[in-house]
Formats: sequence, C-alpha cells, structure tokens
Amino acid sequence: MDHITGPSYDTVFIGGRFVPAHGTDTLTIVDSTTEQPAGSVPAADAADIDAAVAAARAAFDSPDGWRALTGAQRAAAMNRFADELDARKEAIAAIVSSQNGMPLAFSSQYEAGYPGAVLRYYASLATCVDDLEHRPGLMGMGDTLVQRSPIGVVAAIVPWNFPQAIAAWKLGPALAAGCTVVLKPSPQTALDAYLVAEAAQAADLPPGTVNIVPALGDATARLVAHPGVDKVTFTGSTEVGRTIGEVCGRLLRPVTLELGGKSAALFLDDVDLDLSVIGEALTGATMFNNGQTCWLNSRILAPRSRYDEVVDTIAALAGSLPVGDPLDPGTVVGPMATSAHRDHVERYIARGRADGARIVVGGGRPAGLDTGWFVEPTVLADVDNGSAIAQEEIFGPVLSVIAYDDEDDAVRIANDSQYGLGGTVWTSNPERGQAIAQRVRTGTVGINRYLPDLAAPFGGVKASGLGRELGPEALAGHLEVKSIYI
Repeated sequence: MDHITGPSYDTVFIGGRFVPAHGTDTLTIVDSTTEQPAGSVPAADAADIDAAVAAARAAFDSPDGWRALTGAQRAAAMNRFADELDARKEAIAAIVSSQNGMPLAFSSQYEAGYPGAVLRYYASLATCVDDLEHRPGLMGMGDTLVQRSPIGVVAAIVPWNFPQAIAAWKLGPALAAGCTVVLKPSPQTALDAYLVAEAAQAADLPPGTVNIVPALGDATARLVAHPGVDKVTFTGSTEVGRTIGEVCGRLLRPVTLELGGKSAALFLDDVDLDLSVIGEALTGATMFNNGQTCWLNSRILAPRSRYDEVVDTIAALAGSLPVGDPLDPGTVVGPMATSAHRDHVERYIARGRADGARIVVGGGRPAGLDTGWFVEPTVLADVDNGSAIAQEEIFGPVLSVIAYDDEDDAVRIANDSQYGLGGTVWTSNPERGQAIAQRVRTGTVGINRYLPDLAAPFGGVKASGLGRELGPEALAGHLEVKSIYI
C-alpha cells in the first residue's frame, strides 16, 4: 500500500452537503513517515461554525428531522451509515496511518473496522430507549411519568491519535439518542474526516444530522461556547480539557471530557513473565499505536523481589518490536504523529536520564530510518514515581519501571498520580488480580490484558476527565430527564 498524496479540499460538510468554506486559511496535513504533504483542508472560521451549528439546530428542531424519527428509523439510518463506513475501510486505514503513523495492522482493525461496529451497537440501543416510563408514586402522592429526551446539538471534538474510533464513540450515542452533531476533527488528521462525511451523505442521513468542520483554536473555542450547542464532548489533553470544562461550567452546559493518563501496570510477585504467554497482551497494554494512546500503561510497577526479571522482560519486549513504515503490515511501532511531538517525547527521555533513570533499551532514533518522526521503543529502569517521566504524560513508546515493596505499596504508587484513566494487573491468580484492581483509583483496569469494551463505560477520574464514553452510560449522557407528576 502506498502513502497518500494530494487529496485537497476547499469545502466543509454542513447540512448534508459539501459547501465552500468561509475560512480562507488552509491546514496542510503532513505524512508522519515521508514528512511530505499528504493533503490539505480548509480551516473553518466563525461563519463556518455558525453555519454548522445552525444546520444541526435545524435538523434537531425540524418536525421531520433526526430527532423526530423513531428509534427504529434512527437505527436503520445508523446501520446504513456503518455500511458506508465499511465500504471505505481500505482508504480510511491508509489515510489514518499516513497521517498519524498508526501501524496498518492496527488502523485496519480499530480505525477502519471498529467505527462501523460502534454505530451498529448504538443502533441496537436506539430501539431500546424508554422515552416515557411510568413510575408508581410513593406515600400516596400519585404517579410520575419520567420522560427521556435527546439533549440537542452536540459539539464533538476529536483528537489526532484515534480520529475514526473516537469520532464513532461520539457519533454513536449522540445519534442513537436523537441528537444532531457538529464534529470537529483534529487539524493534524482531518483528511479521514471527509470519508466520514461522504459516508454520512451516502447513508442519506437527514441533512444537518452530522456536520464536519476542521478548525483551529479560535473557531473551536467558538464552537464550545456557541449558544446553539447543548452539550460538548471532548477527547484530548488535560490542559485543553480544563479550558473547555471552565467554559461549560460557566454556561452550565453538559460536558464529557476524556483526557490524559499515566496508567500503571501492576506486576504481582506471582506473574508469569513468559512473553510467549503475555507478550501480545502486554504490547497492546503498553505500546499500542506507538505509545500515542491515553490509556496506555506507561508505568510498570514491579515487586523488588522480581524487579530485575521484570525489567529484562519489558526490555526484551520493547526491543523486539518491529519499527518502521506504518503501511508495512509487519510494523508494530510507527513514527510519532508530528515532528514537534517527537521532540516532546525525546525531551522526556533526556529528562529521565538526567534525573537518574537508567535506559535499558532504546532511547534514541532507530538506525536506517532517516525520514519520518521515529523514536525507538524505550525502557527506563530505576525510576522514582515522583519524577517527571513517571508523573507527566509522554504519549510515546516510553516505559518507566518502578519498584514497590508489597501490595499496599503497589496500590499506593499506582494511585500516586494526578491521572486515573487505565491500568492493568498482571498475575497468575485472576481473583487476586481483581481484588487489587478494585483498589486502584482509575476509570478502567484490566486483568492480564487491556482493551476498552464497546458495552462497558470508558472514562477517567481525577485529571483524566468527566463522564463516560461507550456502553449504555454514554447514551444516557445524551438524554435529558424530566419528571411529570400525575
């Protein structure tokens, strides 16, 4: 498969049509492997944002718009949308991998195949929403009708690391609930969003149900604070999430924030360190998408009694991962998404070394890959949990191995973080692992594996965010509840 070159757009997707953008600035997307332009899109301005919100508002308020459809009708349209996305799988995978460096083996599954599954899951829930529930009253006070209604226009802001999967996480529950959406893709990975727009158009969704506008900071801020928006859902950095949360708090606007992480993998003293047994699951939990994943377990907590064994195992795993062109099916670790992000990752590696950590494997740029923003999978040992590399999100293929004394100490270290998004417990005794997992303050945790489940709520605590994606919980977050006393 070849790297993409040349798709350039001068339109945004508003009201079910591709229309010329009002904004005159252009966003150039650069291929993370070739370092050459992969294409360009317009940067939406205030007028584009206003038009997109107006279209979403009209589609929501219209007597024959998206909200007015029955659950079964919405489900049928969402299934058509899923089919159209599936028809574009190969193109989606190639574009995503070219933009952000995700290995094709992952993008083909999680960026190309997974979004359709998300839409179909929420299509199945769309038919189950209890719009009007009759509850018997207590104490002779009469009964109550509990009405559930779609919250309205949703502003969905998507990051660059999983542009398709996370867009689906936001579109699925919003559409199932009867909401309309203004989707704002990352300016670093906006090309694939045009395939989503094509799929929405081909699925014959009511005009204005889904609108897509690439934008930079000022226009995004306008979208977040727009008076025509009823809910904001954002995935990205904690820093930006705090700003969005402040705006929504002032406006008393519902918001879902899925933010940063610095998750811990707790290796118990009975863990089986045979990589032929745990290697695939451990790679997924620690290095998925080149380390550019918010929930990855970048802190490895090892018992002092087996510390050297754990370090050697993690180093052997990291050192064995094929690094290279993400469009090569054999690649497991591709480049960082941008030159600036590679610089960011390399600064943390240097800081870790300066703070006394020992580089066991990696630490530099891979030999023979002079073009592309590559960083070697890196393992640092003798890391103090209070150091910058253990407390701050690096978002790259960098793992820190931290020693602990006993189970209580392991839980204390795991919880000694501003974040709480993911985590794992590695043990030969699953029941023991579950008991430890229940003590870790985090939104999600896995036993000897980690992968978010469509049917289970996903999200974080502390600085990792507010609210939940996935599962029925995400659908509930897009519904307003009214009590009618009868």
